[in-house]
Amino acid sequence: MAAESTVFTLGHSPDPDDAFMFYAMAENKINLRGYRFEHRLEDIQTLNERALRGELHISAISIHAFAYVSGRYALLPCGASMGDGYGPMVVAVNTEGLPANAPDDEIRAWLRGRTIAIPGRMTSAYLALQIYVGEFDHVVVPFDQIFDAVKSGRAAAGLIIHEGQLTYATSGFTKVVDLGEWWKRETGLPLPLGGNVLRKDIAEPVQRDLLAIMRESIDYGLAHREEAVAHSMPYARDMDARLAGKFIGMYVNDYTRDYGDTGRKAVREFLSTAHQGGYLKAPPTVEFVE
Repeated sequence: MAAESTVFTLGHSPDPDDAFMFYAMAENKINLRGYRFEHRLEDIQTLNERALRGELHISAISIHAFAYVSGRYALLPCGASMGDGYGPMVVAVNTEGLPANAPDDEIRAWLRGRTIAIPGRMTSAYLALQIYVGEFDHVVVPFDQIFDAVKSGRAAAGLIIHEGQLTYATSGFTKVVDLGEWWKRETGLPLPLGGNVLRKDIAEPVQRDLLAIMRESIDYGLAHREEAVAHSMPYARDMDARLAGKFIGMYVNDYTRDYGDTGRKAVREFLSTAHQGGYLKAPPTVEFVE
């Protein structure tokens, strides 16, 4: 146990999948081994920025942002959000000039001529879109205001994350490209979007304790799915229990329990591809807490 303190700051986003993962910890459903956790619920862009400053002991983070903090943080081998054949999407209201089922080269050309609303420059969704499209005009908009930005004409298309991936059609949008689907087709790998990191300056025995607690929390949620989904509903933003359960199922899966060899390869491939494309200055060292 940490000598200086048994209290750890724990940052995660106010989204149903994160709430599901941390349910057992938040509600003391498992043995927390004498540690206490201050839950800091903030949007992922804010958490990314806080990680750059090393402010939190444990935090959800975009895999893109991890590239910039890998000297200070290691990835926990559980808690991943991976899109296995699905993921962030570019959507639009007006797709004039873009045929249905257009090939990737036509989609890329169409997107390069338009302003795209993105949910943050440190998000993995933005990095994936850079790898897919190359350089493009963009405007940064909070993730939950991207639909409005497109409908108002501030942007011609929007890069959507979170529940927008399930609600875009009923909100009047057309899918231009699903980046997780494209990445799977290109690499055969899931698209690594988010993970959880732990500060490296925490003593190794404590790191192992914190990893065990995190893993137990995920396992508890999966074993008590109905009550964990109910706990997540206040964070479900206009989703009913059925839709929230579907969204949680998309991003709390086998990779969440453990990255495994495939998940680890996906992270390294994603960041290496970004580096080769010139979107990361240096390929980060990817370390996991073991």
